[in-house]
Amino acid sequence: MRVRDKVVVVTGAASGIGRAMALRFAAEGAAGVVVADLDEAGAGAVAKEIGDRAMAVRTDVSVEAEVAALAETPFGPPDLFCSNAGVIAGHGLEATDQEWDSLWSVNLRAHVYAARAVVPGMVERGGGYLLNTCSAAGLISCPGDAPYAVTKAAAISFAEWVSIHYATKGVKVSVLCPQGVRTAMLERGVAEDHLTARAVGASGAILDPADVAGTVVEGLAAERFHIFPHPEVADFARRKADDPDRWLAGMARFVDSLS
Repeated sequence: MRVRDKVVVVTGAASGIGRAMALRFAAEGAAGVVVADLDEAGAGAVAKEIGDRAMAVRTDVSVEAEVAALAETPFGPPDLFCSNAGVIAGHGLEATDQEWDSLWSVNLRAHVYAARAVVPGMVERGGGYLLNTCSAAGLISCPGDAPYAVTKAAAISFAEWVSIHYATKGVKVSVLCPQGVRTAMLERGVAEDHLTARAVGASGAILDPADVAGTVVEGLAAERFHIFPHPEVADFARRKADDPDRWLAGMARFVDSLS
């Protein structure tokens, strides 16, 4: 997947990783970039920064009709759909049903809505690409935030399912799995001294969103299913697969050390 001359949709694109990807795709020569976000003003600012090859769309990714509307753009049908929007809960067993419902809607069902909206058209046209932002938490869990860990793991599982069923029909899938990235979400956690933020800070480098976007471009060009801005995540996932009991015990000690 080379982005040049392609039509790209990015959700959650008003800030953070989504904004960085939208700007990088435009710099790579995308024919059109749809900047979708619940934050309409923020999305508009990013689209304005890109120029004529971008448009902003206020989108609530928890509403299927609004995601489905992104399958048709003034630039043509999407060649690359980046389902990037995500939310956190910050809670463990005390997380409310409302928090669980919110995270299921944004962190998982939004990917389902995107696939429903664009995969049939991609198959008809002979190909297309889905990039789902799933976080390292989807592979190696997330200390301090049960709904986030669980929904991100489910998002990876869904991406695997789509790849298994549609790769031979020309639809490629990648999952973006970073650890710490310098975003408003992480900054809030640091300010609150949240367990999740402490775990992220102790696990590796905190990357700039632009660096993540650069890794995305490289990963898409190589058409890798897992895109790891933090290479150590691949090692963590291998250790988990090799010896789950040892990995779980090590994670328990890690969490205790952060208390």
